[in-house]
Parts: sequence; structure tokens; C-alpha cells
Amino acid sequence: MTELRVSHLIDEADEMLDNKFHVGSYCLFMNTDDIQDILSKIRAILPEEIKTAEMILKRRDDIYLEAQSRADRIISEAQNTAANILSESELIRAVREKAAKIQEQVKASCEEMKNKAAEEAEAMRRSAFQEAMQTKEGAQAYAEQVLNNLNRDIEQIHRIVKNGQDFLSQQKGKSREIVRESSNNPKAFAE
Repeated sequence: MTELRVSHLIDEADEMLDNKFHVGSYCLFMNTDDIQDILSKIRAILPEEIKTAEMILKRRDDIYLEAQSRADRIISEAQNTAANILSESELIRAVREKAAKIQEQVKASCEEMKNKAAEEAEAMRRSAFQEAMQTKEGAQAYAEQVLNNLNRDIEQIHRIVKNGQDFLSQQKGKSREIVRESSNNPKAFAE
């Protein structure tokens, strides 16, 4: 879901860059190759973070399956060993008691290994989630910074255009004044 929201925001920024900006009655175009390159890099980074989190979760499952398999193997070996050793009733009773203790120890050991693997996997998942969130926040902050810089540049361009319009308006007024003076005073125009 996070990846979808980040991708959506990046797509919106990309779409805004594809559109032309209007300042007054003028239309400005800008080269967006650099910004689109940065947005592409952000898109490439996010899926890697998500893949890393998925690998960590898969590793947790592998650890759990390995622990379960080991526990089953140990229990099976203990049962086979107990069956082979038992021959007399006293010996059978003693071995059965010992096998039961071993089985309890193995179960306790396996349960402990399983709990430890689950805790480690949960810690890895939390860490991967935090890293993914930090990456997302960093990408959003960077996108916000880029948009703020673009806004500042657009405002500066707007000021330049406005100053140019004011200058042309002044020049137009001066030209009209010169034309009026020359029509009122033909000698001044001839000189």
C-alpha cells in the first residue's frame, strides 16, 4: 500500500512536469529530463526496499521450517534409539522415562528455538518496515524540496517576465512620446 501511495505521488509530480506552466498570458516550457531521472531513481529504490523486507520474511519462515524439521528428526531419532535399546522390562521402563525426558527437553528446546526464530523474524520485519518508511519519507521530502525549488524558479521567471513587460511598456510609452514630439515639431525630427 505504501509503494502504491508513493508511486501515485511520483506519478502526479511527473504529470505536473509534463504539463506546461502558465504565467499570466504567457506559456513557459521547461526541460524536465533531470527531474524525471530523479523520479525514476526513486521508483527503482522503493521496490528494492520492499524486496528486502520480503526476503527477511521468507528467511523467518525458512528458519521456522528448519527448526521444525530438526525437532522432528531429533524426536524420530530418539524414538528409534529407544525402540532399539529396550529389551527388558526394567530397562524398558528406565529407557522410556529417559526418552520421555529427552522428548520433553527436545520439545522445550524446539519451542525455544521456534520462539527465538519468531522474535528474530519479527525484529527483522520491524527493522525492514522502519527502513522502508524512512526511505519513503526521504523520497517524499526530496520530492517536496524539488517542487519547492521549481516553485521558486517559476516565481523568479514570473518576476523576470513581469519586469520585461514593464520595460517594454515604458519603451512603448517613450516611443509614442517621441512620435508625438516629432509630429508637433517637424524640425526636431529633421535634426
